[in-house]
Amino acid sequence: MKISARNVLTGVVIKLTVGDVEAEVVVALPDGSEIVSVITADSAKRLELKVGKSVHPVIKASNVMIMVD
Repeated sequence: MKISARNVLTGVVIKLTVGDVEAEVVVALPDGSEIVSVITADSAKRLELKVGKSVHPVIKASNVMIMVD
C-alpha cells in the first residue's frame, strides 16, 4: 500500500484499551519510545488490532506546537 504521508513509523501494539466508542492504542517504536493514538472502536476492530501486532502509525498534522517553561 502506498500513502502520501511522509511520517510513517513501524512499531508493535503493546496496549489496547477498547471502549464503546473509541480505542486507545499504545505502540512501542524500535528505539523504545511509545506513541499513543485514539481511534474509533470500529476501526480497531476492522484493523484486527491486538497486543503484539505489528502496525504502522502514520502522523499527518497541519500544526506542530512547541512550548517551553
